[in-house]
Amino acid sequence: MKINKIKPITEEEWQLINEFNRNLRDEFIINSTELSPKSRDTYKSALGIWFRYLKEHHNNIKHIDVKPKIFMMYQNWLINQGSSASDVSNKRSAVSSLNNYVMLYYEQEAPTFRNFVTGVKKPPPAPVHEKIPPNKAEMEMLITELENREEWQKIAYLKFTYETGCRRAESRQLLKNIVNTTMTVKTIKIKNENGVEEEKSSRYYLTHKIRCKGKGVAGKVRVFKFTDYSMDAIKKWLGVRGEDDCEYVFATRYYGSMKQTSENTFNQWASRVFTPILGRRFHPHALREARATIGVVEDGKSLETLQKLLGHNSSETTKIYVCRDDEDDASDELFVDEGI
Repeated sequence: MKINKIKPITEEEWQLINEFNRNLRDEFIINSTELSPKSRDTYKSALGIWFRYLKEHHNNIKHIDVKPKIFMMYQNWLINQGSSASDVSNKRSAVSSLNNYVMLYYEQEAPTFRNFVTGVKKPPPAPVHEKIPPNKAEMEMLITELENREEWQKIAYLKFTYETGCRRAESRQLLKNIVNTTMTVKTIKIKNENGVEEEKSSRYYLTHKIRCKGKGVAGKVRVFKFTDYSMDAIKKWLGVRGEDDCEYVFATRYYGSMKQTSENTFNQWASRVFTPILGRRFHPHALREARATIGVVEDGKSLETLQKLLGHNSSETTKIYVCRDDEDDASDELFVDEGI
């Protein structure tokens, strides 16, 4: 079946929704301070679609009067409309979260209300693509081909995102004034394999504060390290791009002016440009997987080192990103690489 996205509810459609449901959604979104801004927008859209379904198929019934059978019918409707398994799962989560909110704060109005989502079986997951992140040689091949095509922005994106381990939403926040950052030089003494102390220097730049994945409006704020490997590519791209009013490094021309690149643009680069060059499926998250795998398997870093770089709360999460044949942990590395 062809995968389709359900059209979001329009303002005109929203005004026809049961007033109780409209007020409930808006109240829920306002009070869901633990959600990130992106998640709040996603939940708002998903709940709008849910309430539009109730209006069109179940006489605009109040949310607190819904029974599991109605939600089962909604889930089947989504599947029949061509929604992907992940999209159905996201819409389940939005309605389930609203149900938990109702159970907590609407006990007087709906004392017998229960989370009707939990009683409806989830649809089977979509087939999982084999996870094969690019290795060091493939990354170099990819970048070389992009250099031949003079695709300087894509090169800057690949290098910076790989080196820092950023997600799409984090890379797109990088500001142009990063090129004015002064390099940090840090020298420490470490013992070599013979037990003799040696000085080793780490040379890197630090980004401005970037909002990362996390709960609430603030989320998790991090500062990323990167080297001339990425900085040179960023400067090359900005030099070719020239002067404009957009403050972000990664930008797309839109009706004559440069605007901050969307996450979907990175998806399109991955599927339409990087995948054909690599010869197999490439997606933006593959850069985080590549950073973890190359760091551990090819560069001999420990899981704990890559955990810090990727911003994971646990090395067990980092382990999931590493694709390798053996399970031997590698030695630690204290310094940022001067390249891949």
